[in-house]
Amino acid sequence: MVTSSPQFSDIQDHWARLFIEALARRGIISGFPNGTFRPNQSMTRAEFATIISKAFVRPVKRKYVRFVDVPSGYWAGAAIVNAYERGFISGFPDNTFRPTNRISKVEVLVSLVSGLEVAANIKPHLQTSLSQIYLDAAQIPNYATDDIAVATSAGMVVNYPNIKLLNPNGAATRADVAAFIYQALVYQDEAPAIASSYIVVPPKPGTLPQTVKVSHQREFRGAWVATVWNSDWPSKPGLPVEQQQAELRAILDRMQAMKLNALILQVRPEGDAFYASQLEPWSYWLSGAQGKAPNPFYDPLEYAIAQSHQRNIELHAWFNPYRAKVSTKLPPNVRPHLSVTNPEAVYPWGNQLWMDPGLKVVQDRAYNVILDVVRRYDIDGVHLDDYFYPYPIEGKSFPDDKTYAAYQASGGKLSLGDWRRENVNQMVQRLSTGIKAAKSHVKFGISPFGIYRPGQPPQIKGLDAYSVLYADSKKWLEQGWIDYLAPQLYWRIDQTAQSYPVLLKWWTDNNPKERHIYAGNNLGQLDGKAWNLEEIKKQVQITRNLSDNLSLGNIFFSMEAFTQNRQGIYDNFKTSTYTQPALVPNMSWRDTIPPAPPAGVAVKDGKLTWNAANPDIRSWTLYKQNGSTWTLQRILPAGTTFATLEPGKYALSAVDKMANESGGVLVSVT
Repeated sequence: MVTSSPQFSDIQDHWARLFIEALARRGIISGFPNGTFRPNQSMTRAEFATIISKAFVRPVKRKYVRFVDVPSGYWAGAAIVNAYERGFISGFPDNTFRPTNRISKVEVLVSLVSGLEVAANIKPHLQTSLSQIYLDAAQIPNYATDDIAVATSAGMVVNYPNIKLLNPNGAATRADVAAFIYQALVYQDEAPAIASSYIVVPPKPGTLPQTVKVSHQREFRGAWVATVWNSDWPSKPGLPVEQQQAELRAILDRMQAMKLNALILQVRPEGDAFYASQLEPWSYWLSGAQGKAPNPFYDPLEYAIAQSHQRNIELHAWFNPYRAKVSTKLPPNVRPHLSVTNPEAVYPWGNQLWMDPGLKVVQDRAYNVILDVVRRYDIDGVHLDDYFYPYPIEGKSFPDDKTYAAYQASGGKLSLGDWRRENVNQMVQRLSTGIKAAKSHVKFGISPFGIYRPGQPPQIKGLDAYSVLYADSKKWLEQGWIDYLAPQLYWRIDQTAQSYPVLLKWWTDNNPKERHIYAGNNLGQLDGKAWNLEEIKKQVQITRNLSDNLSLGNIFFSMEAFTQNRQGIYDNFKTSTYTQPALVPNMSWRDTIPPAPPAGVAVKDGKLTWNAANPDIRSWTLYKQNGSTWTLQRILPAGTTFATLEPGKYALSAVDKMANESGGVLVSVT
């Protein structure tokens, strides 16, 4: 019986309104006494049993066995019996039904396929193609893959807001259930079709390309490019724009030749900017005069990002959060530098100027500057180094006594050291939250001093970064605030008190949230004597040997040694250390959903072509089959849509901004 449609006050602009109203007219679902339907509210197993019993009239298939947690007189008891006897829903091995548990989307679809016996008429021929239909197909439980394939073929699946995301293990909302049940009625010719852009239309047989699962050994291969003191780039202040750009391209060309995949570019060395900013002045190290823009104008960060991505190199923007000037002998700072707008927040420290990390104006400036870059530029990561509170000067104390006194006067109870550490911790935590909220694919990493505290582990001696720099980097790992930590392990393997392998192992052992560890390596002392090329090669191998402990790469300080080919390191890395290309490691805690495979893949006369990338794609990977294995041949930039190939069998994959890789579309070149 079809009745007039009730007017629920909270669904008028809802994506599932037509499904909800259609079922309500049939008396299958109802709302709440206040006139709402609450479409985004999740549904319990008992509520689902009640709805499914009203939606479908089916013969009894099995006898009800009483569940221990469904007592006599339970409000949904009759519906649970009905749904169980007709094969829509079952209990658990411990003879419970768990009526108040939230039902997942995959459980709803499995229930419909089972109760309506859809698999008797539709075979799960889409089972091997689910990864091309749903980006999160890997999250479908093994027991449910056949039923999801059948439900997809039957047109029962409705995905909101992204038709490509099933979210199989997420709690089904009341709207989801209404849409699924209505589509099941449509499948049975018991209801007219409703037009919706969220209904998954099953692909026609033969229209999906054949794909294969491909992968390779991931590794983070980074280099720091320091701009302060013109250490790496540009070679001196005030160079012509054409020369600045040429020098940067030369650096990136060398990185590409060595198969490095990450540039850590210093963009805020001293409260200034290597990019167009309304918050801070142009850097002296760029133009030779702080506040002076490049002429003719260009944006160095924007240029560096574009050039990096053309070479399949990530760009991580490197910020110094608190340093205000590296030398007071340089020309004075200009507006809007913090030392000019808020001179009370900046202190002399030796021949430098340093911001007070305890002051709100300093905290807000660092946060706003970094988030401004995250929002406006297509960076891949935010990177901080080891400069928090400044390195000590013998006989001097950092002059933040007034700030600490104000904290105590407001009721603060922390000791001076704990208060300073908490100032830094709050900055790290705030950035972690803000970066993810602004752009979910931008990574956040920090490169602290390589020794956390002397005696950790026992043989280690050296500066106490915890009590001197007030950097509690172990806590950042424990809290999972950062995506990667790159401890600066700037010592040789045989230096017992600061041993590279001992320290690296300690960092990997103190990583409960399983974040990535990328060792920082010192190339600055590569002299062929105490420091030689063999030392660096061994350090890279030690890093690789700990890959099972999430030691997943290296960052080299700095690019200058590669530019000079010091001790032949550039030649060696190009031909020996990094013999194969590699994507950076993906981050399971951030995003594991692969992109859709490349579309429009075709081959003719040895030329492979495919459709242009969408904005979420960062690159393409091209594999070649060698016997039973697939070997990564090339990583191609997102703007590429063709490749010329020798005869063989290939697989082309798409890679998104989080380095998740799609299945490879198979092609044969004859």
